[in-house]
Amino acid sequence: MNSPSNTASALTSASASATPSASTVVPSAATNSGGKPRKAPIPSIVISVAAVAALCALWTIVSTSGWIPAGYLPTPMELWRDGATLVNDGYKDVSLLAHVKISLMRTLAGFGLGILFGVPLGLWTGYSRVGNAIASPIMAFIRPIPPIAFIPMVVLYFGLGELGKVVLIFWTSFNYVHVNAHAGAANVPIAYLRAARSLGMTPSQLFTNVVFPAAIPQIFTGLKVALALSWAVVVAAELTGAQSGLGYMIADAALTFRIPTVFIGIALIGAIGLGLNLVLNFIEARIVHWRGR
Repeated sequence: MNSPSNTASALTSASASATPSASTVVPSAATNSGGKPRKAPIPSIVISVAAVAALCALWTIVSTSGWIPAGYLPTPMELWRDGATLVNDGYKDVSLLAHVKISLMRTLAGFGLGILFGVPLGLWTGYSRVGNAIASPIMAFIRPIPPIAFIPMVVLYFGLGELGKVVLIFWTSFNYVHVNAHAGAANVPIAYLRAARSLGMTPSQLFTNVVFPAAIPQIFTGLKVALALSWAVVVAAELTGAQSGLGYMIADAALTFRIPTVFIGIALIGAIGLGLNLVLNFIEARIVHWRGR
Protein backbone atom coordinates (compact mmCIF):
# COMPACT_ATOMS: atom_id res chain seq x y z
CA MET A 1 0.00 0.00 0.00
CA ASN A 2 1.30 3.42 -0.88
CA SER A 3 2.01 5.75 1.99
CA PRO A 4 0.40 9.21 2.14
CA SER A 5 3.76 10.81 1.37
CA ASN A 6 4.15 8.73 -1.81
CA THR A 7 0.60 9.61 -2.87
CA ALA A 8 1.24 13.33 -2.29
CA SER A 9 4.48 13.20 -4.28
CA ALA A 10 2.71 11.40 -7.11
CA LEU A 11 -0.05 14.07 -7.24
CA THR A 12 2.58 16.80 -7.18
CA SER A 13 4.45 15.18 -10.07
CA ALA A 14 1.21 14.79 -12.05
CA SER A 15 0.20 18.42 -11.53
CA ALA A 16 3.69 19.58 -12.45
CA SER A 17 3.62 17.58 -15.66
CA ALA A 18 0.14 18.98 -16.50
CA THR A 19 1.26 22.56 -15.91
CA PRO A 20 3.00 24.17 -18.93
CA SER A 21 6.62 24.95 -18.25
CA ALA A 22 8.17 28.30 -18.89
CA SER A 23 9.70 26.98 -22.10
CA THR A 24 6.30 25.86 -23.44
CA VAL A 25 4.81 28.31 -25.97
CA VAL A 26 1.06 28.76 -25.50
CA PRO A 27 -0.70 30.41 -28.47
CA SER A 28 -2.32 33.66 -27.42
CA ALA A 29 -5.58 35.12 -28.63
CA ALA A 30 -3.63 37.48 -30.92
CA THR A 31 -1.87 34.60 -32.70
CA ASN A 32 -3.04 31.59 -34.65
CA SER A 33 -1.97 27.97 -34.17
CA GLY A 34 1.17 28.60 -36.26
CA GLY A 35 2.31 31.40 -33.99
CA LYS A 36 1.65 34.08 -36.60
CA PRO A 37 -0.22 37.27 -35.62
CA ARG A 38 -3.94 37.19 -36.34
CA LYS A 39 -5.29 39.72 -38.80
CA ALA A 40 -7.83 42.10 -37.33
CA PRO A 41 -11.31 41.59 -38.90
CA ILE A 42 -12.46 44.22 -41.34
CA PRO A 43 -15.04 46.52 -39.67
CA SER A 44 -18.61 46.05 -40.88
CA ILE A 45 -18.94 49.74 -41.79
CA VAL A 46 -15.97 49.42 -44.14
CA ILE A 47 -17.57 46.42 -45.87
CA SER A 48 -20.89 48.28 -46.21
CA VAL A 49 -19.26 51.41 -47.66
CA ALA A 50 -17.21 49.30 -50.07
CA ALA A 51 -20.35 47.46 -51.24
CA VAL A 52 -22.20 50.73 -51.89
CA ALA A 53 -19.18 52.19 -53.68
CA ALA A 54 -18.89 49.08 -55.87
CA LEU A 55 -22.60 49.31 -56.74
CA CYS A 56 -22.24 52.99 -57.67
CA ALA A 57 -19.19 52.22 -59.81
CA LEU A 58 -21.07 49.42 -61.60
CA TRP A 59 -24.04 51.73 -62.13
CA THR A 60 -21.77 54.42 -63.62
CA ILE A 61 -20.11 51.94 -65.97
CA VAL A 62 -23.40 50.49 -67.19
CA SER A 63 -25.14 53.86 -67.63
CA THR A 64 -22.25 55.42 -69.57
CA SER A 65 -21.18 52.40 -71.65
CA GLY A 66 -24.04 52.51 -74.12
CA TRP A 67 -25.22 48.98 -73.26
CA ILE A 68 -28.64 50.40 -72.33
CA PRO A 69 -30.44 52.86 -74.65
CA ALA A 70 -30.02 56.51 -73.68
CA GLY A 71 -32.72 57.79 -71.35
CA TYR A 72 -33.62 54.47 -69.75
CA LEU A 73 -30.87 54.43 -67.11
CA PRO A 74 -29.71 57.93 -66.09
CA THR A 75 -26.12 58.49 -65.10
CA PRO A 76 -25.21 59.70 -61.60
CA MET A 77 -24.49 63.18 -63.01
CA GLU A 78 -27.93 63.33 -64.64
CA LEU A 79 -29.54 62.41 -61.34
CA TRP A 80 -27.50 65.05 -59.56
CA ARG A 81 -28.58 67.76 -62.03
CA ASP A 82 -32.23 66.70 -61.95
CA GLY A 83 -32.13 66.49 -58.15
CA ALA A 84 -30.78 70.03 -57.93
CA THR A 85 -33.57 71.21 -60.24
CA LEU A 86 -36.20 69.50 -58.10
CA VAL A 87 -34.82 71.06 -54.92
CA ASN A 88 -34.75 74.54 -56.47
CA ASP A 89 -37.91 74.51 -58.61
CA GLY A 90 -40.01 71.67 -57.21
CA TYR A 91 -42.29 69.51 -59.33
CA LYS A 92 -45.46 70.81 -60.99
CA ASP A 93 -45.38 74.08 -59.02
CA VAL A 94 -45.07 72.20 -55.71
CA SER A 95 -41.78 72.15 -53.83
CA LEU A 96 -40.01 68.85 -53.30
CA LEU A 97 -40.23 69.34 -49.53
CA ALA A 98 -44.00 69.79 -49.81
CA HIS A 99 -44.32 66.52 -51.75
CA VAL A 100 -42.34 64.75 -49.01
CA LYS A 101 -44.38 66.34 -46.22
CA ILE A 102 -47.70 65.39 -47.82
CA SER A 103 -46.66 61.75 -48.27
CA LEU A 104 -45.36 61.61 -44.70
CA MET A 105 -48.57 63.13 -43.34
CA ARG A 106 -50.71 60.54 -45.13
CA THR A 107 -48.48 57.66 -44.05
CA LEU A 108 -48.18 58.67 -40.41
CA ALA A 109 -51.91 59.42 -40.13
CA GLY A 110 -52.87 55.97 -41.42
CA PHE A 111 -50.11 54.30 -39.41
CA GLY A 112 -51.17 56.06 -36.21
CA LEU A 113 -54.78 54.96 -36.68
CA GLY A 114 -53.57 51.42 -37.33
CA ILE A 115 -51.76 51.44 -33.98
CA LEU A 116 -54.74 52.99 -32.20
CA PHE A 117 -57.10 50.21 -33.29
CA GLY A 118 -54.76 47.32 -34.04
CA VAL A 119 -52.86 47.07 -30.75
CA PRO A 120 -55.89 46.97 -28.40
CA LEU A 121 -57.79 44.57 -30.65
CA GLY A 122 -54.77 42.30 -31.02
CA LEU A 123 -54.14 42.21 -27.29
CA TRP A 124 -57.80 41.44 -26.64
CA THR A 125 -58.02 38.61 -29.18
CA GLY A 126 -54.71 37.18 -27.95
CA TYR A 127 -55.64 37.30 -24.25
CA SER A 128 -59.35 36.56 -24.37
CA ARG A 129 -60.73 33.27 -25.64
CA VAL A 130 -64.02 34.95 -26.48
CA GLY A 131 -62.29 37.81 -28.30
CA ASN A 132 -60.23 35.35 -30.30
CA ALA A 133 -63.33 33.37 -31.26
CA ILE A 134 -65.09 36.55 -32.42
CA ALA A 135 -62.38 38.33 -34.39
CA SER A 136 -59.93 35.69 -35.61
CA PRO A 137 -62.12 34.12 -38.35
CA ILE A 138 -62.91 37.57 -39.78
CA MET A 139 -59.29 38.72 -39.69
CA ALA A 140 -58.05 35.43 -41.14
CA PHE A 141 -60.38 35.94 -44.10
CA ILE A 142 -59.51 39.59 -44.72
CA ARG A 143 -55.74 39.52 -44.05
CA PRO A 144 -54.64 37.74 -47.27
CA ILE A 145 -56.36 40.35 -49.45
CA PRO A 146 -53.70 42.80 -50.74
CA PRO A 147 -54.36 46.43 -49.80
CA ILE A 148 -54.26 47.53 -53.45
CA ALA A 149 -57.34 45.41 -54.12
CA PHE A 150 -59.32 47.79 -51.89
CA ILE A 151 -58.51 50.88 -54.00
CA PRO A 152 -61.77 50.76 -56.06
CA MET A 153 -63.84 50.41 -52.88
CA VAL A 154 -61.91 53.18 -51.14
CA VAL A 155 -62.51 55.52 -54.07
CA LEU A 156 -66.20 54.54 -54.16
CA TYR A 157 -66.88 55.04 -50.46
CA PHE A 158 -64.39 57.78 -49.50
CA GLY A 159 -63.77 59.62 -52.76
CA LEU A 160 -60.49 60.90 -54.20
CA GLY A 161 -59.65 63.18 -51.28
CA GLU A 162 -57.24 62.70 -48.41
CA LEU A 163 -59.59 60.46 -46.41
CA GLY A 164 -59.50 57.65 -48.95
CA LYS A 165 -55.69 57.57 -49.00
CA VAL A 166 -55.46 57.57 -45.21
CA VAL A 167 -58.03 54.76 -44.98
CA LEU A 168 -56.03 52.58 -47.38
CA ILE A 169 -52.82 53.10 -45.39
CA PHE A 170 -54.71 52.57 -42.12
CA TRP A 171 -56.00 49.22 -43.31
CA THR A 172 -52.51 48.10 -44.30
CA SER A 173 -50.94 49.01 -40.96
CA PHE A 174 -53.91 47.74 -38.93
CA ASN A 175 -53.58 44.20 -40.33
CA TYR A 176 -49.93 43.77 -39.38
CA VAL A 177 -50.15 45.56 -36.05
CA HIS A 178 -53.13 43.44 -35.04
CA VAL A 179 -51.61 40.07 -35.95
CA ASN A 180 -48.38 40.77 -34.08
CA ALA A 181 -50.11 42.16 -31.00
CA HIS A 182 -52.31 39.07 -31.00
CA ALA A 183 -49.27 36.78 -31.24
CA GLY A 184 -47.52 38.63 -28.43
CA ALA A 185 -50.47 38.30 -26.06
CA ALA A 186 -51.24 34.71 -27.00
CA ASN A 187 -47.68 33.39 -26.60
CA VAL A 188 -46.82 34.59 -23.10
CA PRO A 189 -44.84 31.79 -21.41
CA ILE A 190 -47.14 29.64 -19.31
CA ALA A 191 -44.67 29.81 -16.40
CA TYR A 192 -45.24 33.59 -16.18
CA LEU A 193 -49.01 33.13 -16.06
CA ARG A 194 -48.86 30.40 -13.43
CA ALA A 195 -46.50 32.41 -11.26
CA ALA A 196 -48.78 35.46 -11.48
CA ARG A 197 -51.88 33.43 -10.62
CA SER A 198 -50.10 31.82 -7.68
CA LEU A 199 -49.49 35.32 -6.34
CA GLY A 200 -53.23 35.97 -6.41
CA MET A 201 -53.33 38.42 -9.33
CA THR A 202 -56.75 39.24 -10.75
CA PRO A 203 -57.30 38.92 -14.54
CA SER A 204 -56.89 42.68 -15.00
CA GLN A 205 -53.68 42.72 -12.96
CA LEU A 206 -52.41 39.71 -14.90
CA PHE A 207 -53.00 41.51 -18.19
CA THR A 208 -51.47 44.79 -17.04
CA ASN A 209 -48.40 43.40 -15.28
CA VAL A 210 -47.62 40.24 -17.24
CA VAL A 211 -49.36 39.90 -20.61
CA PHE A 212 -48.93 43.43 -21.91
CA PRO A 213 -45.21 43.79 -21.00
CA ALA A 214 -44.48 40.34 -22.45
CA ALA A 215 -46.23 41.28 -25.71
CA ILE A 216 -44.40 44.58 -26.25
CA PRO A 217 -41.42 43.11 -28.19
CA GLN A 218 -43.78 41.35 -30.60
CA ILE A 219 -45.84 44.53 -30.94
CA PHE A 220 -42.75 46.46 -32.02
CA THR A 221 -42.02 43.79 -34.60
CA GLY A 222 -45.47 44.42 -36.03
CA LEU A 223 -44.97 48.19 -35.93
CA LYS A 224 -41.79 47.91 -38.01
CA VAL A 225 -43.47 45.78 -40.66
CA ALA A 226 -46.58 47.96 -40.67
CA LEU A 227 -44.59 51.19 -41.00
CA ALA A 228 -42.55 49.85 -43.91
CA LEU A 229 -45.66 48.63 -45.73
CA SER A 230 -47.57 51.83 -44.98
CA TRP A 231 -44.79 53.89 -46.50
CA ALA A 232 -44.82 51.61 -49.55
CA VAL A 233 -48.61 51.67 -49.95
CA VAL A 234 -48.62 55.47 -49.96
CA VAL A 235 -47.31 55.27 -53.53
CA ALA A 236 -50.35 53.21 -54.56
CA ALA A 237 -52.66 55.44 -52.53
CA GLU A 238 -51.36 58.56 -54.30
CA LEU A 239 -52.22 57.08 -57.68
CA THR A 240 -55.93 57.60 -56.95
CA GLY A 241 -56.46 61.17 -58.04
CA ALA A 242 -53.65 62.78 -56.03
CA GLN A 243 -52.00 65.98 -57.23
CA SER A 244 -49.11 65.92 -54.78
CA GLY A 245 -46.89 63.50 -52.91
CA LEU A 246 -43.95 61.34 -53.86
CA GLY A 247 -46.17 58.64 -55.36
CA TYR A 248 -47.87 61.20 -57.60
CA MET A 249 -44.50 62.64 -58.60
CA ILE A 250 -43.15 59.21 -59.58
CA ALA A 251 -46.25 58.22 -61.56
CA ASP A 252 -46.54 61.56 -63.35
CA ALA A 253 -42.82 61.64 -64.19
CA ALA A 254 -43.05 58.11 -65.62
CA LEU A 255 -45.91 59.17 -67.91
CA THR A 256 -43.83 62.06 -69.27
CA PHE A 257 -40.67 59.91 -69.47
CA ARG A 258 -38.76 61.95 -66.91
CA ILE A 259 -36.78 58.92 -65.81
CA PRO A 260 -34.27 60.77 -63.55
CA THR A 261 -37.19 62.16 -61.56
CA VAL A 262 -38.61 58.66 -61.18
CA PHE A 263 -35.27 57.41 -59.83
CA ILE A 264 -35.01 60.35 -57.44
CA GLY A 265 -38.53 59.75 -56.13
CA ILE A 266 -37.78 56.07 -55.55
CA ALA A 267 -34.51 56.92 -53.80
CA LEU A 268 -36.31 59.42 -51.55
CA ILE A 269 -38.89 56.79 -50.58
CA GLY A 270 -36.12 54.36 -49.67
CA ALA A 271 -34.11 56.94 -47.70
CA ILE A 272 -37.13 58.22 -45.77
CA GLY A 273 -38.28 54.65 -45.06
CA LEU A 274 -34.83 53.89 -43.66
CA GLY A 275 -35.01 56.99 -41.46
CA LEU A 276 -38.44 56.04 -40.13
CA ASN A 277 -37.20 52.55 -39.30
CA LEU A 278 -34.20 53.98 -37.43
CA VAL A 279 -36.52 56.21 -35.39
CA LEU A 280 -38.69 53.22 -34.51
CA ASN A 281 -35.61 51.19 -33.54
CA PHE A 282 -34.51 54.02 -31.26
CA ILE A 283 -37.91 54.12 -29.55
CA GLU A 284 -37.91 50.33 -29.17
CA ALA A 285 -34.46 50.37 -27.57
CA ARG A 286 -35.71 52.85 -24.96
CA ILE A 287 -38.95 51.03 -24.18
CA VAL A 288 -37.93 47.37 -24.52
CA HIS A 289 -34.72 47.93 -22.58
CA TRP A 290 -34.72 44.41 -21.13
CA ARG A 291 -34.41 42.61 -24.48
CA GLY A 292 -31.22 40.58 -24.76
CA ARG A 293 -30.41 40.84 -21.04
